[in-house]
Amino acid sequence: MAKKAPNPIDKHVGSRVRMRRMMVGMSQEKLGESLGITFQQIQKYEKGTNRIGASRLQQISITLGVPVAFFFEGAPTLVPNEEGFSEAASPTFVNDFLATSDGLALTRNFMRISDSKVRRRIVDLVAAIAGDEPVQA
Repeated sequence: MAKKAPNPIDKHVGSRVRMRRMMVGMSQEKLGESLGITFQQIQKYEKGTNRIGASRLQQISITLGVPVAFFFEGAPTLVPNEEGFSEAASPTFVNDFLATSDGLALTRNFMRISDSKVRRRIVDLVAAIAGDEPVQA
């Protein structure tokens, strides 16, 4: 029997939980303790493998200090099709990147650079390394 893929919304909400947890410097174990569940359950929530119920999501939002709506920001839009619903094409790479420790560290440190010209040069450098054309502001 084939494994069922996580629902795109559950996956998105889970990645936002992970991103916020990492932003506040909290471990999966600590979040689990504050909710009365195991860190393994937090892992399943963050991967979208297990759906987060409404009351649990509210507990998480209080613990992480954000409104419940935070977890749905940038969520994929589901559009009807002949088989039910499917995910509309939307760029999720930004949220996926920000949900990683590298993405969070890079963003946090990048935003601490006060000189906008230096920030622009860093963006141009990364674009050049990636083989992309620099974006003209």
